[in-house]
Parts: sequence; C-alpha cells; structure tokens
Amino acid sequence: MSEDAKWYVVHTYSGHENKVKVNIEKMVENRGMEDLIAEVNVPMEEKIEIKNGKKRIKESKLFPGYVIVKMIMTDESWYLVRNTRGVTGFVGPSSKPVPLTEEEVRSMGVEIIRQDIDFKVGDSVRVISGPFESFIGSIEKINMDKQTFKVLISMFGRETPVELEFHQVEAL
Repeated sequence: MSEDAKWYVVHTYSGHENKVKVNIEKMVENRGMEDLIAEVNVPMEEKIEIKNGKKRIKESKLFPGYVIVKMIMTDESWYLVRNTRGVTGFVGPSSKPVPLTEEEVRSMGVEIIRQDIDFKVGDSVRVISGPFESFIGSIEKINMDKQTFKVLISMFGRETPVELEFHQVEAL
C-alpha cells in the first residue's frame, strides 16, 4: 500500500458500523479497489463488567456512529465509500473529507505508527507534553515495542522514574 493512504472518519447510522465495514470491504473486493482502500476499522475497547459476582469482558464501540477508513482519496474511492448503504457522509466539510493527523491516529489506537528514534540510554531529554511537561531527565531504558522511554526525572530532590512515549520528549 502506498504512503499516500490516510485515515478518514466516516459517519454512519448508529448501530450500523459493522454492517458498513463489511459492505465497504465487499465492494472494494468486488471492484478490485484494494489499491485505493486499504483498511476499514470500527475502533473497539474491552470493558470488564461484573454481574452477579462474575467478571465478563464486553467489547464496546469507542466511537458509536463512526467507521475509520484508510484510503487514498480519489473521486472513485470517495464515491464508493460515500454511497455505501448506512453511510451518511465523511467527517469534514461536505466537499472535502479531512484526513486524521498521525497524532489523532496514534491516540485513537487505530494504527501503531512506529517511530524511529536517535536516542540512547543516558541521553538528557526535556519533556514536551503530558503531566511532566518542561521537566528534564535522563533516559534509563528504551522500549521499542511499546514506543516508550523510562526517564529519570529529578522531582522533590530525588530521581523519579516515569514512563513517557517517544513523542513526549525532545533532545537537549
């Protein structure tokens, strides 16, 4: 899939998200448009429900009424998605759908965007976002799978380890 594909948010009738996902995937397959529409996603989250003393894991939609589509926006791909049964439109101004930013995609957990870093253990960094913003610390550990650092921050006169995501720090 080309790097041009971006994530777009599609508004659907409430309760029709999974049907819309299946319908778009079928139409893409039938028309051979796999090169334009790469992925259709209904973001879900697991909730633990305790009923009558029993623990049950229940999946619920993160964004009821919405489906996320990774696609290259062309007239043909727009038409296919827009005219799928159950779709009411794209999120954005009526004529031009707006793609999600990398930050939005990352925070929604739709797709893990791997970040290459040129930090190493022992480097000094400044925290640029989150509750520890503007604190300075040194990297103690790097976790490439979770895309996080363990940073030792000087707080209240002693070193405190905090876990930060790659995008939350900058080099000094």
